[in-house]
This record gives sequence, C-alpha cells and structure tokens, in this order.
Amino acid sequence: MSLQTPTALSRVNLHYAIQAFAQAAGGVFLLAVLLKAGVSVPVALLFQAGIVAGRFVLRPMVLPLAKRTGIKPLLIAGTLATAAYYALFAYLGGPGPILILLSAVSSIGYLLYWLSFHAYFAALGDPAQRGGQVGLREAMVAGVGVVAPLAGAWALTAGGPKIAFLLVGLVQALAIVPLIGAPNVPVARTPPEGYRMPRLGLGLMFGDGLFAAGYHFVWLIALFLTLGESYAAFGGAAAVAAIAGAAGALFLGRRIDTGRGRRAVVIAYAAAAVIIVLRALGVGTPWLAVLANAGGALMVALVTPVMMTPVYNLSKGSNCTLRFHIATEGAWDAGCFVGCVGAAALVAAGLPLSVPILIALAAIALLVAQLLRYYGRLQA
Repeated sequence: MSLQTPTALSRVNLHYAIQAFAQAAGGVFLLAVLLKAGVSVPVALLFQAGIVAGRFVLRPMVLPLAKRTGIKPLLIAGTLATAAYYALFAYLGGPGPILILLSAVSSIGYLLYWLSFHAYFAALGDPAQRGGQVGLREAMVAGVGVVAPLAGAWALTAGGPKIAFLLVGLVQALAIVPLIGAPNVPVARTPPEGYRMPRLGLGLMFGDGLFAAGYHFVWLIALFLTLGESYAAFGGAAAVAAIAGAAGALFLGRRIDTGRGRRAVVIAYAAAAVIIVLRALGVGTPWLAVLANAGGALMVALVTPVMMTPVYNLSKGSNCTLRFHIATEGAWDAGCFVGCVGAAALVAAGLPLSVPILIALAAIALLVAQLLRYYGRLQA
C-alpha cells in the first residue's frame, strides 16, 4: 500500500495543527516564563542551548528504537514526552534542579518529536507537490496561531503558569489522536541500497538552526522585555503576527511547485533580512517590535516552503528518511547551539539584545547561497 495518500497526509496535518496550538499557547511563552521566574537572559539562552545539545548527544539512540517500531510510534512518543515537558513547566519555581530536569525532558521530547515528524512528513508527501503541501501545512499553523497565543496569555494571566501549562500539556497529548489511524513507516535495519546523505541537507539545516537562534529565541526574549513583560501584550503580538502568515505560505509554496524556486528564495530571504533588521531596531520600542513581529510571521510563511521543500525531497531521495533526518536534525542542533551560546556571550558582555538578533543575517547568507544552487539545478 502506498504511503502517499491524501488521507494519511491529512491526518498528519491535523496532528500538526493540534500540536501547533499547544506550541503557540504555551511553547512560545516558555522563555518569557523563565524570565518571570528570575532566570537571567544569558542563562535563558544557555538553557535553550542545553536543550539542543542534549538532543545532539541523544540522537544516535533513536535509530535502534526506530528499527524495531517504525517512525509513527516514535512520533507519538515524542508528542507525549513534549506534553510531559509542558506539565513539568507548570512547577518551575526559578533557577534550580527543576530547570535541569526540564532541559533533559525537553531534549528527549523535542528529539523524538521533530526527528520523527520530519521523517514521517517526508515519507508521506509527494515530491512533485511538496511546496504546496508544506505551504498548506504552514497556513494551517498560522491560522491556529491567531487564537492560541491569546488563549495562552489569558490562561497565564487568569490562572498562572501552573494551570496554563497543565492545560497546554493536555492539548499536546491530544495531538496523538489523528495519528491513530495513520500508516506506520518502517525503518530498514541496514542502510538500503542507494542510501546517500547529501551534504546540502546538512548545510541547510545548520544554517536554519543558526537562523533560529537569532530570529526566534533571542527575539522572543527581546519582544517580551520590550512589551513590559506582559503576557497579554506578548500573546496579542503573537496573534497579530499569525494573521499575516497564512496567505504567504500558500502563495509561495505553489510558486515553488511551478518551477520558480530561485525567485522564491530571493523573495523569502530578502523579506527575512528586512525583518531581522526591523527586529533589531525594534528592541525597546513597543510599536516597532509588534510591527516587526507581525512581519516575521509572514516571513516564516514565505521561508518555510523554500527551505523545507529541498530538505524533504532530499530526504525522500536518500532512500531512508529517518537516517537522513538523524543527521540533518543534528546539524540544526549544532547551528542553534552555536547561535544561542554566541548570543548568551554577547548579552553577558553587556551588548544589547539587538546585536545577537543580527546573528540571523549571517545565517541568511549561508542559506541563500545553498538554496540558489539547489533550485538552479532544478530549473536548468
């Protein structure tokens, strides 16, 4: 039976939308809650670096499990482990042993989840329609993102972190329901004949991890501080941003599938560079920070199909999607670790948060050079 069925992909997209609700209602607030609990900015960034370092170290252990179970059970386990992480976050009281435990549980949960999700999505999707499929997925996430951060901000304000994160953990756990009837994807016990690991996949994911450090993690801290450490204002800014994101994902994803990949790269990452500069300028200026945050959601909707289409297609072409993503997700962790540790060092040295945000510009240069070569070969 072919794995590439509309029903299978629809189940995965519904699963992803539910977990995206949990991410937008709780995950986006995690660093903000750390700051509220008395954790300093450099320590918060090192906490994030510790999570990705833990994932990097634990990653080789996944393959033996996957050989026995296939990919879907790992995706379900990662979903539930992430739910446990959110529930544990409800009991964070500040710096201390619970923070170390959170880092360990998060490493396991995010390792199992994102590794298996990307491998699963790559296996179920159709390379000829990949851009549109990724675009539709991201448009769904953008739609969810309008409501979820408002719900998260309300729960944090009305009930406090304990109630809010327990509820978020429950939502995350419910994301396994659409997967119950989805097909499993087996993993060969030995690398299949013709298995290959394109270096492009490693380079792209390292660059994307480095980009995420400045664009996403440093920015979340900067935005929260700029908005006066208000959960309501922070959630409102995230909701406004999500409204801007949906149309961009659908528009650019389809242009990739019609052979306009190089143009899509230029559009997406030119927008990314502008948004990064706006975010750096917006630190300390609430109205500009909200504007830059909204523009960032549109930018992510543009960038994700451009970035993930080659990654998923290279994965499927490697003949073993899981082995491919074990390597490439490790490269993402390495890039994010470098970015977060570098950002923590810059902040600890007394530089404003606007400086480490600009780390993302170096990542853009690395990504654009690789993506233009990839899409150029397709269009030649």
